[in-house]
Amino acid sequence: MEGSREEPCKQVDLGMTRVFELFGKRWTGLIVSVLMQRAVHFAELRRAIPGISERMLSDRLTELAAAGLVVREVDAGPPLRVAYRLTEAGAAMEPALRELGRWAEKHLPGERGCPERG
Repeated sequence: MEGSREEPCKQVDLGMTRVFELFGKRWTGLIVSVLMQRAVHFAELRRAIPGISERMLSDRLTELAAAGLVVREVDAGPPLRVAYRLTEAGAAMEPALRELGRWAEKHLPGERGCPERG
């Protein structure tokens, strides 16, 4: 339009785009939140996140490892067991994730606490 000031083109911040490309996927944040507590074996991690399939958990762990946030450690056993832990970069997400959790408690409606298992 003639005489109107044009707004500069605004785009989403590149850093935010990269964060949500990874953490915007279902289950990723939950996996990291479990691993914030300690290293966890695969089966224990799956039990800690109701509804996640083995395949999806494996896929998300692979993505987190590729991003440098998770390390896979094999205990030769017997029995052979695989554990996952956060790297230094993954552990550095803790303050941000805790703050998001506090925000959700305050601003998002819904259930609180541990769901009952049937």
